[in-house]
Amino acid sequence: MKKTIGILGGMGPLATADLFQKIIALTAAGSDNEHIRVYIDSNASIPDRTAAILGGGPDPLPAMRDSLRKLEACGADCIIMPCNTAHYFLPRLQGLTDIPFLSMLEAAAVACRAKFPGGTAAVLATRGTLASGLYQAALEGESVPYLLPEEGERDALMEVIYGGVKAGAPPERYRAAFLSVLEGMAGRGAGYFILGCTELPLAFRLLGLTRPSVDPTEELARAAIRFCGYPLKG
Repeated sequence: MKKTIGILGGMGPLATADLFQKIIALTAAGSDNEHIRVYIDSNASIPDRTAAILGGGPDPLPAMRDSLRKLEACGADCIIMPCNTAHYFLPRLQGLTDIPFLSMLEAAAVACRAKFPGGTAAVLATRGTLASGLYQAALEGESVPYLLPEEGERDALMEVIYGGVKAGAPPERYRAAFLSVLEGMAGRGAGYFILGCTELPLAFRLLGLTRPSVDPTEELARAAIRFCGYPLKG
C-alpha cells in the first residue's frame, strides 16, 4: 500500500515550497500518477523557534500541535518539518502522535558520513539550532567531525537567514555576509558545509554558490520518499 507524506510547514513558507519541490524532483516518476500524495499545512503563524529556544519568545508547540492534528486528519503516514530549529520540539511532538516523524538532522548526518567520509563539516545554522546542540548530537552519532561558527559568523548567518531570505531581500544584499562565513570556516579547516537552516539552500541557489555542501532539505526529501516506498532518481 502506498504511503503518504505530511509536511508540517510554514517555517518558513519558501522552505516549505522548497521541500515539496525537492520531493517531486527526486521521485522517479514517469507520470503525475506515479508521484507521492503529499499533505501540506503551511502555517506561517507558528512563533519563531529560535526566539523560543533562546528565551523570551512564545512557545511554538501549540501552533505546531494544531498543524499536526490537521495532518493526522488528512491521513499522513509520516510527518516531516522543513525547519531545522523546529526539530528541538520534535520529541514533544512525537509524544503527541503515533505517526512517525522523520528527522532532517539525522538524514543530514548520515549523508555527511556517506558523501564526505573523514571530512570536517561546517555547521551553518540559526543561533537557536546551534544553542540546542541538535546538530552536534546528530553528527557525533555518525562520527562526523565538525566545526561551529564563531560569534561574528553566527551574527552574519542570522542576517542572511532573517534579514535576507526570510525578508525576501535581494541576494546581493547578503552575499558578502554569507561569503565571509564560508571563507572563515573553510580557513579553519572545514571541508564542506551543512546548510543547517532551510533558508540556506535557497541562499546558496540564489547566490549561485557551488561549494561542497550537504542540503538537509534534500536529504529529508530523500528519506521521506524512501519511507513511502517510492523509487528515487539517480
